[in-house]
Amino acid sequence: MSKAGYPYDNAPMERYFNTLKNEWIYLHDYLAEDDLYASVEEFAYVWYNHVRPHSYNGYKTPFEARTGISNY
Repeated sequence: MSKAGYPYDNAPMERYFNTLKNEWIYLHDYLAEDDLYASVEEFAYVWYNHVRPHSYNGYKTPFEARTGISNY
């Protein structure tokens, strides 16, 4: 952790939540809170980690970069 007043630790999570909102939440309509929770879970555990490539990983998904196993 960085000391107080230095927000560098927040940058990765801010980027993640920006991606979540812009690529997932704002593109769907939710009729119930449970639908929203299920959608966020799908984004986090399926889309973001196993489907969506990341430029900082050489355009591999986080799962591929971490394990070396391709999703295809």
